[in-house]
Amino acid sequence: MELFFYISQTDERTMSITEISNHKIKRNILQILRQNPNAATETFICQELQMDLELIRNQILELRESGYEIQTAGNGLQLIHEPDNPYPWEFPGRESTIHYFKELSSTMDLAREMARKECPDFTVIISEFQSTGRGRLQRTWHSDAGGLYFTIVLRPRLAPAHSHRINFAASLVLAKVLQQMFHLDAKVKWPNDILVNNLKLSGMLSEMGIEANKLSYVNIGIGINVNNDPMGKEPNAISLKKLLGTRIDRRKLLSSFLDDFQAVMSGSTLENIIPQWKHYTMTIGRHVKIVTIKESYEGVARDVNENGALILEQGDGSLKEVIYGDCFHG
Repeated sequence: MELFFYISQTDERTMSITEISNHKIKRNILQILRQNPNAATETFICQELQMDLELIRNQILELRESGYEIQTAGNGLQLIHEPDNPYPWEFPGRESTIHYFKELSSTMDLAREMARKECPDFTVIISEFQSTGRGRLQRTWHSDAGGLYFTIVLRPRLAPAHSHRINFAASLVLAKVLQQMFHLDAKVKWPNDILVNNLKLSGMLSEMGIEANKLSYVNIGIGINVNNDPMGKEPNAISLKKLLGTRIDRRKLLSSFLDDFQAVMSGSTLENIIPQWKHYTMTIGRHVKIVTIKESYEGVARDVNENGALILEQGDGSLKEVIYGDCFHG
């Protein structure tokens, strides 16, 4: 976990009231079109939403520009096709805290900026592409089209010494969501990668900011291979589409994860999260190699302690606590 100290700023970066309102209007228009697959007239939409025709037409135009295929059918409108882009209006109740971008250098970079400017707890930054996405140890995370790349800004009531629990909570929740939604044998590799059939499906990165010896924020950056094909650049990686043989709705996956993760984080000190995490890991009991920026270690992973450190039994029988590094299974 990377650590940042900073002086608090007050110029909060948030969506305008107009942006939030427009997101909600789009959500409501889509809801009407989905409920009326045979066509809904503009007059009907205006009456249902109690809004004027020009405003409705402007929002429909923006939906079309965002990839929604809305066709004229007789006197009405039909929703023919919709993209799986995780737009803010696709997450009811979260419209004000989800920030969607076509491209960023990195969602982690913007999340850090927004966290320092006092954005709300559970703000989510999503990008279709990242020009400089990164993983642990400053490795490149290839952010190809069809993947799900996002960072969550958290403001937990935890002591800095317990911040590692959040990483374990995030990876545990994601593994559970993948198992429940797709019936995959998703497992966690220490510290927080998700593997299926020994191939990497998801990776995580975290940063925290401390102010006056207290956690000000913890940012969890997550990349999930969904409809992209990472195997050309990362032969030990896999995507959900490749595993399941069909495209996956990224909106549903992200919504399920956010709901479950927020429920776990809400008012919890996460005291029992590591024992729970152990039930989903495939690292303990295996021969592993741990690589850090300066050195590497090999041995059998015997346990993960309450501080999140991997207990490594080395060749001479000695035990070593490894706090951070990239883990490779033997």
